[in-house]
Amino acid sequence: MKKNKITCIGSIGKPRGLKGEFFLNSFCEPQENIINYIDKVRFSDDIVIKFQYIKKNNSKFLAKIKDINDVDEIKELTNQKIFIYQDDLPKLSSGEIYWNELIGMQVIDNNENKVLGIVKGLNNYGSNDCLIVNPTKESVDDEKRLIPYIIDIFIRSVDTEKKIIKVNWQSDY
Repeated sequence: MKKNKITCIGSIGKPRGLKGEFFLNSFCEPQENIINYIDKVRFSDDIVIKFQYIKKNNSKFLAKIKDINDVDEIKELTNQKIFIYQDDLPKLSSGEIYWNELIGMQVIDNNENKVLGIVKGLNNYGSNDCLIVNPTKESVDDEKRLIPYIIDIFIRSVDTEKKIIKVNWQSDY
C-alpha cells in the first residue's frame, strides 16, 4: 500500500434487488460528499473499487460496483469499510482539522497540565461531537472520558505538529 494514510469514508450496506445494487453508508459530512470520491475509493487492502454509479435515493445512497451483477456477490462485501487516501481530501482552511487526524493525539488538561489520555475515537451523541479519550501509562488515572468537542469552551487548542489537544477538563470531572 502507498505510504499515504487512508481515511474511512463509508461502508457497503445491505443489498437492494438481485442485480448487485446496494445501499451505501456515507461517513462524510455532509453525507453527499461521498459522491465526490467515486473514482478514488478502495478497500483497506488497497483494492480499488470501480463504481458503476452512486446515486441519492431519498435520504439514502444506492450504488453499484462494476462487474458485480448478483445479489450473492454483493452480500459477501456487506459491512466492508471503504476508504480514500487522505491526500485526496480537500485542503482545509487554517484552524480546521479532519476528525481522523485527532485520533491518537494526547489530551492534556489545560488547567492542571495533567495527561488525561489519548483520543481513541469520536462520536456524536446528539447534541455535539465528543472525543473518546482512553487512559495511557502517562495518564493521571485509569478513567475513560468523553469530552465534548466544543472550541473555546472545552477544547482550548489543537497542535497537529506535537499531536496534543489542550482541554478545559479537570481530571476529577
